[in-house]
Amino acid sequence: MASTGQAHLGFLDDLVRCETRLYNALNDRLRERHGIVMSQFEALHLIRTSPRCRVADLAGAVAAGVGAISKGVDRLEAKGWVRRLPNPADRRSSLLLLTETGEQLVADARHTCEQRLAELLDITPEELAATTRTLSKLRRSLEAGQVGVPVG
Repeated sequence: MASTGQAHLGFLDDLVRCETRLYNALNDRLRERHGIVMSQFEALHLIRTSPRCRVADLAGAVAAGVGAISKGVDRLEAKGWVRRLPNPADRRSSLLLLTETGEQLVADARHTCEQRLAELLDITPEELAATTRTLSKLRRSLEAGQVGVPVG
């Protein structure tokens, strides 16, 4: 029987390898069909689903630095998919909104991601639900403890 430490390392290894392979497969499909990559889709999707979204909100959601996320949003804005509006509650930040083009792109890209994941996830609906519950619990715990949040 494997020790708890070995089981934890095995879990981490499987988790990281699955995430990397799924992310890369989605990245390839999004690039092929929509000319975007996963990081762009993630940002667009978060903006779409987060009312009053700011750069800091995106950074917090993906555990990345504010500077890197701001530069990414600049690129999305230059493509015409996102616009920044003054934040009436905080003049130091902007609110992020999708343009009509950005809305259509993220809707189409989401459909592509859902289709590709359905092709790749060779597990039963019950297994998917159980895995989702477990990962959601772990994520909530890590986020509550501010584990892995970049400084700056």
